Formats: sequence, structure tokens, C-alpha cells
Amino acid sequence: MTDVLTRLRTIRHRNGWIFGTMLVSSVLSLLASFVLAVEAVNLAADPDATLSCNINAVISCGTVAGSWQAHLFGFPNAFLGIAAEPVVITIAVASLGGVRFPRWFMLAAQVIYTLGLLFAYWLFYESMFDIGALCPWCLLVTVSTTFVFMSLTHVNIRDGNLYLPARAQRALMAAIDVDLDLIAVTIWLLVLALAVVLKYGSALFG
Repeated sequence: MTDVLTRLRTIRHRNGWIFGTMLVSSVLSLLASFVLAVEAVNLAADPDATLSCNINAVISCGTVAGSWQAHLFGFPNAFLGIAAEPVVITIAVASLGGVRFPRWFMLAAQVIYTLGLLFAYWLFYESMFDIGALCPWCLLVTVSTTFVFMSLTHVNIRDGNLYLPARAQRALMAAIDVDLDLIAVTIWLLVLALAVVLKYGSALFG
């Protein structure tokens, strides 16, 4: 059993696993963004259109898409994902092929994607506590964005791309060496799932 766990940990720290996770997650986020963009266009053409993911009062893409939060910059937020995720996909594919990007580039990617993560969670918060409805495709974007962020942060810490003080770099290296990043993300997503269930309960399936 110990040997199996050691092998799994070894695999997880390889570029194939890290950038493979980044690639799959960003592709899922791009897919969800594309679907959301199509639905936004459909709603613009027909505000009374019934969307495929309008399941009940809580699980309702239409309710979320009709909110001001869904058009924060004057256009559907999904277009941001369509613009951003191909860049992440390119980084993942190139890195899987052996390309090593400059430190400044990876730092810039980290900063920009951190802003994207914060935006995704702001939208999640607004859906939960202001809009009062959840969009399955939006939730997929939130989860996949979280995994991309985890993968990007992991590799940037490992490769020393964040220009951190030596003590902070050593501490973070020790954390990812024992997979604390994966543990933290797993717990975080479970907490979010629990929060959704506790807030909406049986209404999720009503």
C-alpha cells in the first residue's frame, strides 16, 4: 500500500499529470463558457427562451443569466472564458511538449488567473446569496478554474516562478511536496458542496 501511494505521489508531481490536469480543466471550462455564451445569445434573441439547464427554481441558468452580475462588463461573462481559456490550453499543451516559459510569463499567468479565480468565486457568491439560483455550467467553470489555479500554482512554486522570499519559497515547496495543495483544494470543494446543500437542501431536487 505504501509503495502504491508513493508511486501515485510521484506521478502527481510530474509534468504530465500537472499540465494534463490543467489541460483537461481548461477544456472543460472552455466548453462550459461556450455553452453559456450560446445561451446568452439565445436569451438576447428571446428573453422568454427556456434553457436546457432550467431544471427548477434553484437550478436555473436562465435566472443567473438574466442577472446584472452575468453581464458585469456590459457583455456576457462567458465571453471572458472563451477568450482566456485558450491561452491556458496553449500553455498546458506547450508545456506537455517540453516548452519552458520564462519566469516573468508564468508569473503574469499566475496573477491574471488569480484574478480570474477571484471573479469566478465572486460570481459563485452572488449566485448563492444574491441571485438565489445556481447554474450548472457556471459551477463547472468554478470547479475547473479551481483545478487550473491549483495546477498553475503548483508548477510555479515548484519552478520558483513567483519571485518569493527564500523562506516563503521553502515553506511552500515543503507544502506541495506533501500534497497539501491537493488536500486543501479537495477540502475546499467539499465545503462548497456542503454549503450549497445546507442552503438549498431538497429544493435542489424539487
